[in-house]
Amino acid sequence: MLAPIAWRVPPRHYGPWELVVSRLTEGLVAAGVDVTLFATADSLTSASLSSVAARPYEEDDSYDVKVAECLHIAAAFERADEFDLLHNHFDFLPLTYSRLVDVPLVTTIHGLSSSQIAPVYRQYDDRVAYVAISEADRHPDLTYAATVHHGIPVQDVPFGQGSADGTLVFLGRIHPHKGTAQAIEVARRTDRPLVIAGIVQDTAYFDAEVRPHLDDDRVRYVGPVGPQERDALLGSADALLHLVSFAEPFGLSMVEAMACGTPVIGTRLGSVPEVVADGRTGFVVDDLDAAVAAVGRLGEIARADCRAHVEARFSVERMVAGYLEVYAALTG
Repeated sequence: MLAPIAWRVPPRHYGPWELVVSRLTEGLVAAGVDVTLFATADSLTSASLSSVAARPYEEDDSYDVKVAECLHIAAAFERADEFDLLHNHFDFLPLTYSRLVDVPLVTTIHGLSSSQIAPVYRQYDDRVAYVAISEADRHPDLTYAATVHHGIPVQDVPFGQGSADGTLVFLGRIHPHKGTAQAIEVARRTDRPLVIAGIVQDTAYFDAEVRPHLDDDRVRYVGPVGPQERDALLGSADALLHLVSFAEPFGLSMVEAMACGTPVIGTRLGSVPEVVADGRTGFVVDDLDAAVAAVGRLGEIARADCRAHVEARFSVERMVAGYLEVYAALTG
């Protein structure tokens, strides 16, 4: 299992790819699979851990990132003949090693980070088994072995009761694509408190569009949050606002919110209609006016239905089963 090394596995707060790797790895080990995880040395896992980088490069600026990445990828491929297959979560760079080894290579495409990397995926389409994380995120030029939705350990997520004061929440990267400013506008127009959590990925955007609205009362920014803080925050909100302006590849925060019983109000882009059951676990909207109207309809959503939706479609067990089917097809 080849993880990224931007963050630890599992991440301390932000790190969605590393979080998925952790949940999949632990689920495979629990299912009796012998797994070697290639990740940072401070990672926590019940699998065998192999490391080149001592710490995540996002937490240690002493690294030359490309040097660390090349050594990390090479470490996995140089041991390829020890394994039945390699499972890559490191985006496109490991694909260029794929013809140098004989074992099957599975690559989960966690969304194409740029259209400029699509040629690399096309170049190795006949060699690598690609897995999409949503039907919406399938690239028309690529061949896929399967679509496997991300899964979460639902049984470990506390069921929340919502808020006493109508609080809404934004959870994600502070970046124009993720719609932080739109969440602030919806909260203002519905006269509800808003809590914002996540890493600041675009400082200029934060300073221009978010910081001027923070007052430690109606609009609060609490920074990145770890798993326990995240679950408490989501469970004590009336809704998650996921008003993205790009084609969302999956949107793990939507599933995490619904597992807590919290409905999602999300833009009709990418995977959002695939993840949110419109009218039953939240509302899929086309613009800010519709998002404002959806806040007024939150009373129509049963929190128990939100959790049941995640249990049925987005559990770790379902994700593990999906990947085991992919592995079996490749290894016979």
